[in-house]
Amino acid sequence: MNTTITYRERQYKYQLLEPYTINTPIKGYAIKERYFMLFKNGKLVINALYAWDGASGPAVDTPSFMRGSLVHDVLYQMIRFEKLPVEMKDIADRLLHDICIEDGMSSLRAWWVMRAVRRFGASSCAPGSDKDEIKTAP
Repeated sequence: MNTTITYRERQYKYQLLEPYTINTPIKGYAIKERYFMLFKNGKLVINALYAWDGASGPAVDTPSFMRGSLVHDVLYQMIRFEKLPVEMKDIADRLLHDICIEDGMSSLRAWWVMRAVRRFGASSCAPGSDKDEIKTAP
């Protein structure tokens, strides 16, 4: 009988309640994970119960930021897990910008968002940089 547990501390604020699908410009990759799938035609499906942290840093979670942050977090996770090459970061950042604009964010704020992720986002999508520390107890 095992007397210890293994767990992670997560910093997620949100959990998707129903599947979400979006067409992305990222084509030629077939990725299937528990909570998301990317098809070769660029279609991204994010399954219900996927958890993400919304806007990062000093940015504020607003309705115009939620969908973009969801898609951006999934794409960065794919890069971190080496399912997508690091070169896809710029496409993920541009897609975040475009979704935010589409959802009503001001062009000035969306520009600042893209500038911030381009400048500071590399550590969040660096392969192997999963921030969740695995712990055991007792």
